[in-house]
Amino acid sequence: MPKAYWISAYHAVHDENKLAAYAKLALPAVTEAGGKFLARNMAAKAYEAGVLQRTVIVEFESLEKAIACHDSPGYQAALEALGDGVTRDLRVVEGV
Repeated sequence: MPKAYWISAYHAVHDENKLAAYAKLALPAVTEAGGKFLARNMAAKAYEAGVLQRTVIVEFESLEKAIACHDSPGYQAALEALGDGVTRDLRVVEGV
């Protein structure tokens, strides 16, 4: 069974306090669901579109576990705390 990945690109941070509240709830929700953070930082270099933005990559054992984590009560609480604090793009991608 292939692994799955959350890939999240932060286009803009509108409220640092909301992002901090989200992080406080999201980190334990993701790790308890088996997620392993592979990257969580500003892009070191950007090509093509040239957008240097915060990017987060989380690895899960399966697509089902990645989706279950997102839909879990703990992560949903984190999203509620985040609200409109950021503009971002979160994708769930199955590995090869």
